[in-house]
Amino acid sequence: MLDVTRLRVLAAVNRHGSVTAAARALRYAQPSVSHHLARLEAETGTRLVQRVGRGVRLTDAGRMLAERAEEILGRLEAAEEELAAHAGLHAGRVRLAAFPSALGTFVPRAAAAFTAAHPGVELRFTEAEPPDAARLLRSGEVDIALLFGYSDTPPADDDGLRRTPLLTEPIYLVTPAGLAGDRLADHATRRWISGCERCRTHLLRSCQAAGFTPDIAFTTDDYVAVQALVAAGLGVTTLPGLALAAQRNPAVRTARLPGQERAISAAVHGEPPDPPAVAALLDHLADATAAPLPPP
Repeated sequence: MLDVTRLRVLAAVNRHGSVTAAARALRYAQPSVSHHLARLEAETGTRLVQRVGRGVRLTDAGRMLAERAEEILGRLEAAEEELAAHAGLHAGRVRLAAFPSALGTFVPRAAAAFTAAHPGVELRFTEAEPPDAARLLRSGEVDIALLFGYSDTPPADDDGLRRTPLLTEPIYLVTPAGLAGDRLADHATRRWISGCERCRTHLLRSCQAAGFTPDIAFTTDDYVAVQALVAAGLGVTTLPGLALAAQRNPAVRTARLPGQERAISAAVHGEPPDPPAVAALLDHLADATAAPLPPP
């Protein structure tokens, strides 16, 4: 039986042209490469290399075996990948960090489809706003993080994150029902309600662009509580489409703000390829966000 490691060494010598280059590519010591070649010749009973000056070259038999070795190694790698995919989608776990309005809308649809397709894989959720979600992703505590960014905010430093765009949602002005005014400036003198830190920064930027600094009286990232405060006449706010799709208080009025949007993406950390379960969940998240959001 031919030894796979020695076949890999022979293929590397054929591919790189010398024992030194093969050793460098394989990260082996040069004597180790020479030893594997000698042992392979002993196993096959055939001369596979011959010395030429200070180097070596493969004999006709050596080149033939090296070509076959490339085929064998390629098939082994394919088998390993297929086995990993099979095991990855029948066992194990995948962990997702998501912000509240995503958990209240498309995440359950994606999770249900994923679980139906891969019942052996455990799916776990963590609620987290983008900065915390990105931190959890980089530390390895989750496998996928749902992130968002506003159209007027400079792109975040990805720092090794790979993002898959999912959807772009509009931003709405939310006021008590019956209160007129579809522009931010129409409510410059009113009290305002803000959300998470990133949402608060966007609200401040938007109001400043409209010519005023908002009087922020309440801060909460609970979009249900935000709408209840607005409905009670305690302030006005802005909310993204997902928050209104998850929960729409009938006692509030919404007006889409032109040119204001929030981009949602699914981020993973590290170089591709992704583990099979992670790749599958990314596909289900994309499917769950393919349809446009209904108007609030």
